Amino acid sequence: MDFEHSDKVKGLIAQLNKFMDEHIYPAEEEHHAWATNLENLWKPWPGIEALKEKAKAEGLWNLFLPEEYGEFSAGLTNLEYAPLAEIMGRAPWSSEVFNCSAPDTGNMEVLAKFGTKEQQKEWLMPLLNGEIRSAYLMTEPQVASSDATNIETEIKADGDDYVINGRKWWISGIMDPRCKLLLMMGKTNPDAPRHQQQSTVIIPRDTPGVHIVRNQTVFGSLHSPGGEAELRLENVRIPKSNIILGEGRGFEIAQGRLGPGRIHHCMRSIGQAQRALEIMAKRVESRVAFGKKLSDQSSIRQDIARSYCEIEQARLLTLKAAHHMDKYGNKEARDIIAAIKVVAPQMAQNVTDRAIQAHGGMGVSSDTPIAYFFTLNRFLRIADGPDEVHMSQLGKLKIKEYNAL
Repeated sequence: MDFEHSDKVKGLIAQLNKFMDEHIYPAEEEHHAWATNLENLWKPWPGIEALKEKAKAEGLWNLFLPEEYGEFSAGLTNLEYAPLAEIMGRAPWSSEVFNCSAPDTGNMEVLAKFGTKEQQKEWLMPLLNGEIRSAYLMTEPQVASSDATNIETEIKADGDDYVINGRKWWISGIMDPRCKLLLMMGKTNPDAPRHQQQSTVIIPRDTPGVHIVRNQTVFGSLHSPGGEAELRLENVRIPKSNIILGEGRGFEIAQGRLGPGRIHHCMRSIGQAQRALEIMAKRVESRVAFGKKLSDQSSIRQDIARSYCEIEQARLLTLKAAHHMDKYGNKEARDIIAAIKVVAPQMAQNVTDRAIQAHGGMGVSSDTPIAYFFTLNRFLRIADGPDEVHMSQLGKLKIKEYNAL
């Protein structure tokens, strides 16, 4: 494995860093003030569209889609995208500026890989152009949805249509007024084999019967403008042409969607940990307590050193996972994807926790982005599958592999 960046990627890294320095970091305070002001609830920050146009004009757009997606791809491999996603992760909201933010990225991957020409024309192209946003409906309140075969939302055939009934929750992005597309995983045939009962369908956001039950907070935050919400789907009627790939293929689609999404989260987590460490290093060098700088304290130096080691370890594991995805495919790389999904958010949580401690009271405030990084990565240890599920599957794979030797 050669992790030396190509000249192309080095150029993109320099270009992206310059964009972040000139446009993203200077706008962080304004963006945060807008997003946390309840008067602006569910309204996108007014500056976002102008920045998206700048990014698009500079070619910093849709960088996440790997080469296998042909005409829809920016021509980067997963390995080449990794350092770029890490840079975007340093300011989490910035991913949207480059049209590289979840859940849109996963939904675009599904449509690019499995969608019909008609579905791609109607939904994928507006997503690729950054004209609309989307949401993904899988998790349900009544069942443990970390086992996706548990989902109960009914997709029932009725003539040329499907009628959908059920409940979903933790649906990210649905409150954004630009959200026009919902991809939903539900059950078409409860009598089929366990992994062939589910299907994935397209639901236009304005379809009658899609009801918001309540907004959900994450560590007290509403995460405007996209938010998280619980939904009730009541006799939602869609044409059968809105199914993706066919009945019984929903679990397969979900697994294909979540693999790349998981590693993208890890790439961004590393960026957040790296930035937290840099902020921490500057803080301890300038802060004096009990007659000497914090940076002269042995315990502080150990925290810095330990954080550096952990970030480097997670970064290398992420690059190896991206390399395996490129070389062997997402399915063959599922063990190392599971490993990094466990490692990276926990690492970032540990690093940001140390940075918070070094800042004292300031560390838990919004004066720095560190507290947000901490809560975001704690949330990520549940999102896209909790740590325990990944470890269980990884353990199962390794036991089988080692016993086959």
